[in-house]
Amino acid sequence: MEETVPTRDGARSPRSFRARVVALVLAIVVLTGLGASLGWAKTRPAPVGTGVVVIETALTDGKGAGTGMVLTSSGEVLTNNHVIRGGNTIRIVLPGTARSYSAKVLGYSVTKDVALLKANGASNLKTVSLGNSSTVQVGQSVTATGNAGGTGSLTSSSGNVTALAQAITVGDESGNQRLTGLIRASSALQPGDSGGPLFNAARKVVGMNTAASVGYAFRGTRGGNGYAIPINAAIVVAKQIRAGKGSVTVHVGPTPFLGISVASDGATGGSGALIAGVLPGGAAAGAGLTAGDVITAIDGRAVTSSSTLRSALLLQKPGARVSVTYVDGTGATASTTVTLGSGPPQ
Repeated sequence: MEETVPTRDGARSPRSFRARVVALVLAIVVLTGLGASLGWAKTRPAPVGTGVVVIETALTDGKGAGTGMVLTSSGEVLTNNHVIRGGNTIRIVLPGTARSYSAKVLGYSVTKDVALLKANGASNLKTVSLGNSSTVQVGQSVTATGNAGGTGSLTSSSGNVTALAQAITVGDESGNQRLTGLIRASSALQPGDSGGPLFNAARKVVGMNTAASVGYAFRGTRGGNGYAIPINAAIVVAKQIRAGKGSVTVHVGPTPFLGISVASDGATGGSGALIAGVLPGGAAAGAGLTAGDVITAIDGRAVTSSSTLRSALLLQKPGARVSVTYVDGTGATASTTVTLGSGPPQ
């Protein structure tokens, strides 16, 4: 027998009818919420790009091209330091889209050849998927992707890992640098590929392409030896930059600028850095330094070569006042105080 309940007018109403009303109301609420969530999913835009970008650099005497990997949807991009070295302006381009961004250099390591950039105003970018370079083995299949030839389009080259923990000396017009712990692969590399990903078979990044066997300014390996920085090592540098923790090997923020050009290291026999030229109106010129002076210390830190001069300067920030000890053309030792300017990444 169906149970009834009293109504306001004293009549009796089936309890099952009230239960049906409650169930109907709950169903409407659930469907409304589901519809709202489905509508949100439909309107949420898909991430833009492939996670691999082209980097265009405007230099004082020309332009350069390279590749980068997107680490965050807001536009943090990992690349080689030599890709952006000397860049007065840097631009990040998403191939196959209409998007491009001016870029800010968050920091870099000359000795590790790693740089972290920020695409200004970027959002909703597709990121690369990072693998674990410590699991890479000789013989495994890999694919190098990059801006080969600086065309602005991405191409890929497949190969195999041929050696691990490799060390090479690479160089360009800015000098030589010793890189260690590298992955060597038979994937052919071309100019413009630097900074691009080395993918494993699962399409995860295990390395950052950095050089062919003839150095930064390579002519192409044609299936020969290409080298990549293990991604684990590159990410350690990126995290240090992101945390704002500068060190002897990692510079964070804008680059200090002394306003000089330096002669090759052999000119002083290891006794300092010989000034080959002074930028008119620059920091060094304002402090009285001239061509022919040999810098021997920055803020008490010994300078024996162009690389140690660069290292000493990169511990500073633009606007810092530093003491420069030098030997002038007469052989006399002197010192002066220089207020550092701001310049391109080194």
